Amino acid sequence: MTTFDIGLQTLSLTGLRFDANLGILAHEKTAPQPILVDAEINMGQQPLAPSDDDIMHVLDYRKVRQIIIDECTAEHVNLLETLIGKVAQRLMQLPNVRGVRVKIAKLEIFDDCEVAIRTETGQW
Repeated sequence: MTTFDIGLQTLSLTGLRFDANLGILAHEKTAPQPILVDAEINMGQQPLAPSDDDIMHVLDYRKVRQIIIDECTAEHVNLLETLIGKVAQRLMQLPNVRGVRVKIAKLEIFDDCEVAIRTETGQW
């Protein structure tokens, strides 16, 4: 494999929307609220094309999506900071992941804006 056969690879999921049990306010504790999740995963150096075109040899983005949803809906979490940390830690456990960037936005906490936190861990 030559240097022209490999490249830096990033997997991105953008605009993942679903409801999560999140927040400290009374109404947040009684009903789920919509959130928006963006995630980037640094896979580091990867072949420009998998050698055998088999899903078993790459990071399956369906799995990444499901991990994000599962972590965000497993239980009520008071703080957005806690939730984003759980998601980032879980994604960092995936094979060959070098770094993770995650942004989670609460879409309806205020009438005039979204509130979001972004975290980055690992190598970029």
